[in-house]
Amino acid sequence: MYEFWLVLNILWEIALGLWPLLLLAAVLWAVLLVTAWRRPGTRWRAGLPLSAGLSVAVALVALLLVPGWTKSSLSEMAYWVDWANLLALAGGFGVAALAWTWPLAAMRRRPQ
Repeated sequence: MYEFWLVLNILWEIALGLWPLLLLAAVLWAVLLVTAWRRPGTRWRAGLPLSAGLSVAVALVALLLVPGWTKSSLSEMAYWVDWANLLALAGGFGVAALAWTWPLAAMRRRPQ
């Protein structure tokens, strides 16, 4: 349990240093959602499969690239907490991709 608390504290400290960028991203995402919600013809259900597929692809790429970004490698992942952190980070990238691509995919128009 200590490991999870340590990870949450580390994430909090990182977020404190990046809060202006996180705030800007949240505002831009809210604008994107409002734009999609107010636009006539937005098809949320039709945009979900494309967005979900892209999100899974982003998560899989992140699963392979995150260890290198942290100056580590998959071969050094010996402890279950390491794997849990890696899967959580990759999942976070996937969820972020879903959050940003779903409104865009929902606003996509069918070819005439």
